[in-house]
Amino acid sequence: MGGKIPMLLLATTLMQASAADPPAEEYRVKGAFLLNFAKFVEWPAQAFKGPGDPIAICVLGTSPFTPALDAAARAVLVENRGVTVRQIPDVQQAKQCHMVFVSVSEHKRVRALLEAVQGASVLTVGESEGFLGDGGAIEFRVEDSRVKMEINADNAKRAGLHISAKLLSLSQSGKR
Repeated sequence: MGGKIPMLLLATTLMQASAADPPAEEYRVKGAFLLNFAKFVEWPAQAFKGPGDPIAICVLGTSPFTPALDAAARAVLVENRGVTVRQIPDVQQAKQCHMVFVSVSEHKRVRALLEAVQGASVLTVGESEGFLGDGGAIEFRVEDSRVKMEINADNAKRAGLHISAKLLSLSQSGKR
């Protein structure tokens, strides 16, 4: 997959607060992961309006990384596609996204979001416990002050997405 921006560069670009602020550090790492997911996931051609259509990363709920993530995304190119980031207030808008990050503040709307994107090629990424069990594709967890991810490849396949073996190898567990 194209777009060779090292994870370290993305994490540095996403920095806005001191390393002494654990939530800010956590979201810098999560933001870097989101941008890198775009490189290791294949969407079907019909998920895009045309060959130059950007990969749209959407954020549902409150998240401290959205402005920094948006700035970092401007430097990313994946398979000749740019990456855009936008906040969405409504789960129905998620159908127009390629990837949706569901903030823990929206844990009550996870099932509604997953129902709204059913049948669409949307990579769903969440941070609330049980996200994979509800049908999400990637779940972030914080263990020992480190951000880890779990991937359910079956949930991604149901959305018509293919997750690369490289990304699956980084997953903590889940169905690969």
